[in-house]
Amino acid sequence: MTTTQASAGDLPANRDSTPDTIGEDALHHGKDGLAKLALGAIGIVFGDIGTSPIYAFRETFAGHHKLALDPVHIMGVVSLMFWSMMIVVSLKYVTIIMRADNKGEGGSLALLALVNGRTKNKRWSRGIILLGVFATALFYGDSMITPAVSVLSAVEGLAVVSPGLGNLVMPIAMTIIIALFWIQRSGTARVGLFFGPIMLVYFAVIATLGVLSIVKTPDILWAFSPHYAVEFFALDPLRAFLALGSVVLAVTGAEALYADMGHFGRNPIRVSWLFVVLPALMMNYMGQGALLSRMGQPALESPFYMLASDSLQLPLVILATMAAVIASQAVISGAFSVTQQAIQLGFMPRLRIEHTSAATVGQIYIPLVNWLLLTMVLLLVIFFRTSSNLTSAYGIAVTGAMFIDTCLLSVVLFRLWNWPVYYALPLLAVFFLVDGAYFSANLTKVPAGGWFPLLVGLIIFTILTTWSKGRQLMIDRMREGAMPIKIFIQSAATSATRVPGTAVFMTSSPEGVPHALLHNLKHNKVLHERIILLTIKIADVPYVSEGHRCMIEDLGAGFHRMVLRYGFIEEPDVPVALANVHRCGADFRMIDTSFFLSRQTLLPSSRPGMMLWREKLFSWMLRNAESAMEFFRLPTNRVVELGSQLEI
Repeated sequence: MTTTQASAGDLPANRDSTPDTIGEDALHHGKDGLAKLALGAIGIVFGDIGTSPIYAFRETFAGHHKLALDPVHIMGVVSLMFWSMMIVVSLKYVTIIMRADNKGEGGSLALLALVNGRTKNKRWSRGIILLGVFATALFYGDSMITPAVSVLSAVEGLAVVSPGLGNLVMPIAMTIIIALFWIQRSGTARVGLFFGPIMLVYFAVIATLGVLSIVKTPDILWAFSPHYAVEFFALDPLRAFLALGSVVLAVTGAEALYADMGHFGRNPIRVSWLFVVLPALMMNYMGQGALLSRMGQPALESPFYMLASDSLQLPLVILATMAAVIASQAVISGAFSVTQQAIQLGFMPRLRIEHTSAATVGQIYIPLVNWLLLTMVLLLVIFFRTSSNLTSAYGIAVTGAMFIDTCLLSVVLFRLWNWPVYYALPLLAVFFLVDGAYFSANLTKVPAGGWFPLLVGLIIFTILTTWSKGRQLMIDRMREGAMPIKIFIQSAATSATRVPGTAVFMTSSPEGVPHALLHNLKHNKVLHERIILLTIKIADVPYVSEGHRCMIEDLGAGFHRMVLRYGFIEEPDVPVALANVHRCGADFRMIDTSFFLSRQTLLPSSRPGMMLWREKLFSWMLRNAESAMEFFRLPTNRVVELGSQLEI
């Protein structure tokens, strides 16, 4: 992966892919029982895919490419949904991709870091990085659409209960969304305790409603056979292909199984999916298919809610709305986690990150991301107005990310696991065929709203790549005029006045003399008795053990080179790390320690590197990044910042 640097003023972290310096994974799930973790996974991981029955089946028949309500189409759609969940979710994600964990962590960035650390070919490496970054960019588009479509589709059930309540759908949905984002600042740890039981009740209810409908029309069970999916394509190939754009809504959220693996572990997610979520979803989809077979067009208004009797529809609306809020919460939390990983891996400028739980590391809140998401979600609700219109924008981001995951999986199978070609190729062919078909079908929805996640993805992709490239150029320019440290020590150590105490100069490179050290000597004419040249590196793994945290090199004359290593989901805490160092002379005391940072002012130029507008964008992001002092948790009264100008 492109090297990203740490700490010289505005530079977050140096990337480290050295596998032999990394300790064992610090994240363990053994303390909690399988049943407890599985319940937690039901509440957090499966909210998105769990709320898909509210709108997925309806949109397949009543969306932009309507289907006839006859046995061929109904059985074909149910069969497509079942086999999509078996191939995409059960086989691809649950069985195979979840084995490709990065020290227990999952998700596009974790998979990217894992693959990149094992890929030596630079040409391949660059392409893999761009794919992984684009998958991350698409995730943000998905994280904007999911709360909007989930909450809106759930609240629309009020119009099914009573048509007179239709005018309240928009105000109620927007109120729920605003409240959901508002509570993020106070944390969701306590609310999260209820997520599992609520979602368990939700899955039990939708399964029961589905079974009651199946009992009335048991022939729908024949849809388990792939014959009906094949027959659908044989008799009506164009409409079957277009229907894939809506059928894929049944598997939206599949990538969350992999992304949230680090929170619950592989086995609890597998158990929850195979024994609770998958059966409940299929019973409900089959129940909706049976209902359409019996009632026809009248049931198409909302086959999900019409599975319940009139007296139970309002409680079902309330339960579905709670499930939609939980699904949205999971996506918002996911956006926070992905942003933190992107910052640590050097694809985003530092942002203010707040911890909302003293006990749970993953409970974080990023104000800028929260309010930007809220603004975009409200704009989506106002602009598209109905969940049916929103589903036109839904799917492209998900299918794009799934296709990219398959591309990364192909590297995993051949480069990491060394699978024989005769095993890997047929499997990958199936995945590429399925993912390619879904993505192609969703491209037909671009004019009707699918342009939105693509536009969001393109903007975020530009931001991520601009920041990564700009930082690399900035580091290269700083290295050009760097003085070798040995020459500096020989010339300055004996001639400069030494003063008591420790000076920590944070530097982006473990080579050369930090700019802050040169400026300090130039202006103050003194050197401290002990000088630490500190570089922070971010590894390709989520956690680094304390035993492998620190590396120290004695340079002589009171100079020491120190490297601190952190995983890509850990937060650097320099004072805590220094307090644990006992092999660099006397112990570190913050009252005797000063931290020197270098803050660069960029001057966009015509030098080769980036286009001028990207240089200006990078310069703007650099100016607005979170302070290095706060990011590295340095004591506010012990920091000195020295500025300099730099052309990129």
